Amino acid sequence: MILRKTLTYLFVSAAVVLSACSESSADEEEYANWKERNELFLASVANDSLQRSGWQRLKCFSLDENTEGTVSDYVYVKVLADGDDQTSCPAYTDSVRVSYQGRLMPTATYPEGKVFDGTVYGTYDDKTNSTTKFRVASLTDGFCTALQHMHRGDHWRIYVPAALGYGESGSGTTIPGYSVIIFELTLIDFSPAGEAMPVWSARLMSR
Repeated sequence: MILRKTLTYLFVSAAVVLSACSESSADEEEYANWKERNELFLASVANDSLQRSGWQRLKCFSLDENTEGTVSDYVYVKVLADGDDQTSCPAYTDSVRVSYQGRLMPTATYPEGKVFDGTVYGTYDDKTNSTTKFRVASLTDGFCTALQHMHRGDHWRIYVPAALGYGESGSGTTIPGYSVIIFELTLIDFSPAGEAMPVWSARLMSR
């Protein structure tokens, strides 16, 4: 009886170790040459922003607009839909209400990019998305830059270089270092510092 229990314990332990090794190996393969792959991906996106219609290239808000920057100095935007109110954009000190979904670059395992954060974890749909509020100044430089160019109701896909996102260290266990971050993002509303955000309604999302 003792021998059987011992053998069972050893079998289960071996299975756990093998499973952990398999997962570790899969992770290593998924993120192999991650820095180089992200740099190539960003270069491709940057090229699209210059060659294709519907794209914008936005220089980081803290850098000089009058000088040409490197590929990592810009946020790259694919405009998916324009909002109804194109009169003003949030300021650095404003608060915003948004719906968003954050992904890593596409890989073999995740052809659309692995979702790591957001108010949406299924299909992105402006009519049903959950929302959240942020202070613009509290966000990464890339996210912050994009928001300061958006209007109420705008729906964008933004590509943020690692240098304007989470850098070489990444964030926790979900965002490896050197990651280009892809956000699908809708700006719902914003308010100046010191003013309460208006009560949200679905009026901008129902068009």
